Amino acid sequence: MITKTLYSLLICLFCSYNAFGWGFFAHKKINKLAIFTLPPEMLGFYKKHLEFIEHNAVNPDKRRNVLKEEACRHFIDLDAYPDSVKLPLYWKEAIAKYTEDSLSHHGIVPWHIQNIKYQLTEAFRQKAVDKILRLSADLGHYAADANVPLHTTANYNGQLTNQQGIHGFWESRLPELFHDDYDFFIGHALYLKNTQQAAWNAVTTAHAGVDSVLKFEKELNNKFPEDKKYAFEERNGTTVKMYSEDYSRAYHHQLSGQVERRMRASILFVGSLWYTCWVDAGQPDLDALLNEEIPLHEKEEIEKEKKSAPKGDSCGH
Repeated sequence: MITKTLYSLLICLFCSYNAFGWGFFAHKKINKLAIFTLPPEMLGFYKKHLEFIEHNAVNPDKRRNVLKEEACRHFIDLDAYPDSVKLPLYWKEAIAKYTEDSLSHHGIVPWHIQNIKYQLTEAFRQKAVDKILRLSADLGHYAADANVPLHTTANYNGQLTNQQGIHGFWESRLPELFHDDYDFFIGHALYLKNTQQAAWNAVTTAHAGVDSVLKFEKELNNKFPEDKKYAFEERNGTTVKMYSEDYSRAYHHQLSGQVERRMRASILFVGSLWYTCWVDAGQPDLDALLNEEIPLHEKEEIEKEKKSAPKGDSCGH
């Protein structure tokens, strides 16, 4: 029999799990699959470093625990602005219209994507292997977050509609359960003539799905038996309260492929950003970098991150 104290602990674990972003699983999968959208001139280099780019896809989430300025880079509350479609496209225009504090409070993900894009382009020009890899992994994370509906609203975890926990439900639980059924044949990365506009297209498209994400879960909750909504599962040696598979499957069905579409869009956007950075840098010969090793200090940092990585998902809105 579960005591009140143990039950409270399990609820806390449940709420913690459901406050995360795409989730470690999905972020890693998106970065990995984005590699296979690249042209032959880039593919050899990225495939050699596939493990690095996949593993380090979650670095931005881990940095949220130590950098106060990190959190705002993962989201934008479009509904916090009177007319979000008229938000300034570029950062300098944005801070001229709003204060930087105000922008940071409501999230800056589309502008930050452009910032990392510039840095990765310069890393390609320098042929700096360590920078190319780290910035590729980071850019993949932010670009994926920009494609998530709940990263575009102030009601990011259903806290304003009594749907606490929906964030991780949509972004972590559903991809983990149903990714085997998704079609991840994306095609080839595209050259983006305007990466800043592409970032805004991502967040506005994602934002269009917010109503469905919230409405369908509320409707399902109202008609689903309470004792069938949750289940207890073992995760890394800990019992955690989760949305049951039956409830998850019903919600996933109502969403009619929305999670799959957002993952596919994320993969293509990530690959296209990497490709665009490489082209804008003059298409340097990446095959010439295949024999270069990651600098020792970078390897040490990777090992530190592996040892300190949280067990499970980390960080959200």
